[in-house]
Amino acid sequence: QVQLVQSGGGLVQPGGSLRLSCAASGRTFSAYAMGWFRQAPGKEREFVSAISRNAINTYYSNAVKGRFTISRDNAKNTMYLQMNVLRPEDTAIYYCAADRQRDLLVVKALPDDYEYWGQGTQVTVSS
Repeated sequence: QVQLVQSGGGLVQPGGSLRLSCAASGRTFSAYAMGWFRQAPGKEREFVSAISRNAINTYYSNAVKGRFTISRDNAKNTMYLQMNVLRPEDTAIYYCAADRQRDLLVVKALPDDYEYWGQGTQVTVSS
């Protein structure tokens, strides 16, 4: 099992940047493929980005490609989401998620693929 604790987020003006962190408990963080999702009010949870166990493969939604960067530091048991050029439509609660995987290269984009979730953190982009 793994527990995920998120930090970062907050209020930022359009065009600004934020970095989210997702810290995992335990010593097996590298055994998990990781992902970020978000949920805006009145909308379903949507995929943002994913990263494989060894960080070789990453995957982004079209909505964030070129603006967001996912990364992980397995030595620190932490995943990150660097968000640049933020837009009002990026406003949502952001969740990190973990999926235990044998394959080092797999990335997953569906919420149902993930077993463990962080507590969520609010990101608000507004002037």
